[in-house]
Amino acid sequence: MAGLLVATLGAAPSQASATVDNAACRPDGLYATPGVDVPYCSVYDTNGREKMGADHQRRIIGYFTSWRTGQDGTKPYLVSDIPWDKVTHLNYAFAHVGSDNKLSVGSDTEKNAATGMSFPGVPGAELDPSLPYKGHFNLLTKYKKQYPNVKTMISVGGWTETGGFFGDDGTRVNSGGFYSMTVNPDGSVNQAGIDTFANSAVDFIKKYGFNGVDVDYEYPTSMKDAGNPLDWQLANSKRGSLAKGYAALMKTLREKLDRAGAADGKHYLLSVAAPSSGYLLRGMETFQIAQYLDYVDIMSYDLHGSWNKYVGPNAALFDDGKDGELAAANVYGTGQYGGIGYLNADWSYHYFRGAMPGGRINVGLPYYSRGFKNVQGGTNGLWGTAAATTCPVGAGLTTCGDGAVGIDNIWNDKDDAGKESPAGSNPMWHAKNLEKGIVPDYLSKYGVTDTALQGSYVRNYSSTLVAPWLWNDTKKVYLSTEDEQSIAAKADYVVNQGAGGTMIWELAGDYKWDATANGGKGQYVPGSTLTSLMYDKFKAASPYGATRSTIALPQQTLPIDVSFTNFALGDSNYPINPKIHIVNNSTQTLPGGTEFQFDYSNSAPGNAKDQSGFGLSVIRQDHAGSGNVGGLKGTYNRVSVKLPGWQSLAPGASIDMDFVYYLPVSTPSNWTVNVGGTLYGLKGDLTRGAVDGGTTPPTTPPTTPPTTPPTTPPTTPPTTPPTTPPTTPPTTPAGCAGAPSWDAGTSYATPTKVSWKGHYYQNKWWTKGDDPSASGAWGVWSDLGAC
Repeated sequence: MAGLLVATLGAAPSQASATVDNAACRPDGLYATPGVDVPYCSVYDTNGREKMGADHQRRIIGYFTSWRTGQDGTKPYLVSDIPWDKVTHLNYAFAHVGSDNKLSVGSDTEKNAATGMSFPGVPGAELDPSLPYKGHFNLLTKYKKQYPNVKTMISVGGWTETGGFFGDDGTRVNSGGFYSMTVNPDGSVNQAGIDTFANSAVDFIKKYGFNGVDVDYEYPTSMKDAGNPLDWQLANSKRGSLAKGYAALMKTLREKLDRAGAADGKHYLLSVAAPSSGYLLRGMETFQIAQYLDYVDIMSYDLHGSWNKYVGPNAALFDDGKDGELAAANVYGTGQYGGIGYLNADWSYHYFRGAMPGGRINVGLPYYSRGFKNVQGGTNGLWGTAAATTCPVGAGLTTCGDGAVGIDNIWNDKDDAGKESPAGSNPMWHAKNLEKGIVPDYLSKYGVTDTALQGSYVRNYSSTLVAPWLWNDTKKVYLSTEDEQSIAAKADYVVNQGAGGTMIWELAGDYKWDATANGGKGQYVPGSTLTSLMYDKFKAASPYGATRSTIALPQQTLPIDVSFTNFALGDSNYPINPKIHIVNNSTQTLPGGTEFQFDYSNSAPGNAKDQSGFGLSVIRQDHAGSGNVGGLKGTYNRVSVKLPGWQSLAPGASIDMDFVYYLPVSTPSNWTVNVGGTLYGLKGDLTRGAVDGGTTPPTTPPTTPPTTPPTTPPTTPPTTPPTTPPTTPPTTPAGCAGAPSWDAGTSYATPTKVSWKGHYYQNKWWTKGDDPSASGAWGVWSDLGAC
């Protein structure tokens, strides 16, 4: 596995851009390609926040799909239908990995929706004749001229085109897609294939005017039978190498986009659509690719559906402690899980928050339903069961749920024989018509032959889950939906968490009421009600969270490399037990007793441990108690681990220790290392503003520096008090008036004035247990003089 913390913090600006300090605009935790002056300031401000226009404090990212052209007689959804004044980013779905490993949208013919199609007679969909291409791409470029703050991304992959693609004739080509492009048959990384793809991606976005690349790879996990069943045979043969190939792909894309951006004077974005399921994420190691992403879009939906019998919300925001699938797996009853339910958006947000600032995380919202028929038990269907006697052909399932069909499933997929896949999948505008008892005029165009409504679709809502649903007691049909109430609550959550914004799959599912009084049809039709609601919520919001750590970190760093290795595969990886591999690339010897601290996300309970005698312990838990009903509190669990007293780490030496935890976490961050009483950060942690301390003192020197400041630690351990507080509090005099007395058990996260032993002191960075009187000129505390 590629090392986690290995990046430099950026190179000196080139002569052409010497007046712009691009490094000052780099988002916290984002990898900087070595030797490249990446033009971050073209996209980010000097706080590392994305510039999206004065009325967009948070992102609204909408997926626009290629296939809703109206050619099949159904209602089209074209570029002209997008609420351009409400969104900040558009992801075009989908491009694919071609058989030649290049990014492609198919042959450039007049039937190609992306580049060749025209839309005659549709107001607003007139093509720009000055462009050398037609289709959706022409209209995206045309509208971007009118809305220059909106960024467009080419999204590659998706459920059906991760392991192959659809040819020009509509049949699937089983090329291997991402699985073959990233990993060779022998399990080694296919760097040649990755380079080919990344080079073509750069060429593609330049040719068609995109702002970046969105990778929707479903899924580079070691969990068996994950992703599209059509890909299982190939993907299962490579499970042990998929994470390594994924990391190589994203690092390569990041570096090639950075180099292209430096040449073009504009930063190109890189994002992924990431799973939210704790099951899938368990097989994705610690999601090492987070460092390469401008932001992550969480697919915080498809959390319940007809792939199994457990009836529940498509996209609950919170856990309620009653999830039928989790209860059947004894998640609530197993103490090691801490009672944490992991099939909800809040859990997945906290998972990614462990590795990224809130502002680099976008919460996914579904503008479509999922549902079941013949539901047994539950409360108006919720947490009931709906087992099917036979599963859809080609689904690869031997047991499955009884998905809703017909009028309850108009956005259905079809198998090779043209039979619909039962899923209860509908745009929200159709779900609203069902809820209101309206027989709409479009049913026959979606192949619905039985157009009579049977029974009533009664809206239910759980404020604990933040989830609405429709229940038809006559048909025993459950449809999980979204509407104004749930979207408003999720928008408030995004604001309150400091998250970057929301991602929508897909824009065409939003609705509006088409009133007969205005010459309309008296039914719900495609619109922008939910997106406009989010826009109104976000435009007056505070700026998103741009800092990863919740405590002050030292600005001086040491080049100590940390990575997480030796993950067990698939169902064998419980408890999750990788090695923490530490390499001392500094010129200082780390003596025995050197303490490392880091944060891991509280998507896992605060019961991590080690099995290698290093005394790893959790010293702070932001979320106390068992379970996560109503959401996880805070962000992190903080860990302390020390080198054994007999084990020093010389320059160039490495060491491994076990790290045992019980639910998935993203890459631990906010590292500190205490070397001889001096606290450093780690260079590869990519903290904004951090500088390489090397062997130099870690802080700005005092006004009168010592004549010869020490540059290396003493050869014998220092005799100053230990950095951890003594078991028995010291009995020395407390302090003086004008500042509180220093307390060995208090964490000082921001610069704080204290008094101790007749002097005033102020800390320079986060500290706990460091005696101010023993700090010295280069330590954490500045002596402000006698009091």
